[in-house]
Amino acid sequence: MASSLNVAVQMDPLEHINIDGDSTFALMLEAQARGHSLYVYEVPSLALGEGVVAPNAPAQARVSAELRPVTVQREKGNHATFGQAARCSLGEMDVVLMRQDPPFDMAYITATHLLDHVHGIGPDKALVVNDPRWVRDSPEKLLVTHFPHLMPPTLVTWDIGQIRAFRAKWRDIIVKPLFGNGGSGIFRIKEDDQNLNALLEMHFARSREPLMIQRYEPAVKAGDKRIILVDGAPVGAINRVPSEEDHRSNMHVGGVARKVALTERDKEICATIGPFLKEHGLIFVGIDVIGDYLTEINVTSPTGLQELERFDGINGAAAIWECIEAKLKA
Repeated sequence: MASSLNVAVQMDPLEHINIDGDSTFALMLEAQARGHSLYVYEVPSLALGEGVVAPNAPAQARVSAELRPVTVQREKGNHATFGQAARCSLGEMDVVLMRQDPPFDMAYITATHLLDHVHGIGPDKALVVNDPRWVRDSPEKLLVTHFPHLMPPTLVTWDIGQIRAFRAKWRDIIVKPLFGNGGSGIFRIKEDDQNLNALLEMHFARSREPLMIQRYEPAVKAGDKRIILVDGAPVGAINRVPSEEDHRSNMHVGGVARKVALTERDKEICATIGPFLKEHGLIFVGIDVIGDYLTEINVTSPTGLQELERFDGINGAAAIWECIEAKLKA
């Protein structure tokens, strides 16, 4: 075990989480059990500016936030006890966990730019997990397109004609916003569905972003597998099975988690993408696999740690902290 670390967690309000399913809570419990000191802050308290904490300090010492010391316990309704908040340089921390939920919008991207000033190991630096530059450069539905041989047939475009041609070829398709999360805004459009044009009109009237279109994979009825990787290596998986009323398997929209084992194809996918993740500081990653196909690489705020431990007894949070501690020692 490493010596005690100061750990700042950038997250949505800790008071409102589900302690039985939240992966950030699992990471905090494990950090505390390892003797580390915890602090939390929310993105709107971030600041980069001269004299905010230390006059004439280098840029990395001028990235600050309103940090609240916290202790956590698995007790519903009383899972967090806070100390007095104070504005501190994030460079005084050893580790910053970037764990706020998407949407992956300009606010999210700006936060990664501010954390770039801090990220590293050494004086006035903190190891940011995951590396903010590569979180910014790895949108979850776009990073996967760098591995097209692992994906189902996929199209990313603004062009309505291209989308219609894709549907004509594959007949049964999935339409996704590029930067959503939790299954929000994902539609299945079958060959005889007359809603495609209206759906496209509605999306492009409200957004300048392209859409991702994929061939529908019937294997999703058996589940959408979430595989947890730590520093590029798989540690385990859970299966998320959609309800009878919905084609989506995300647990935010009614999908149910089930125990599942890794297949040889799963291991092949992990071996292919693992070196990229390890090289680019993407320590905690959750990938989504439907049947034989990789559909997403989640690097912003992956989930699944508590379900993995519940089903298989695998402490993914401990594996993540062991990796972080080893990097700091090295």
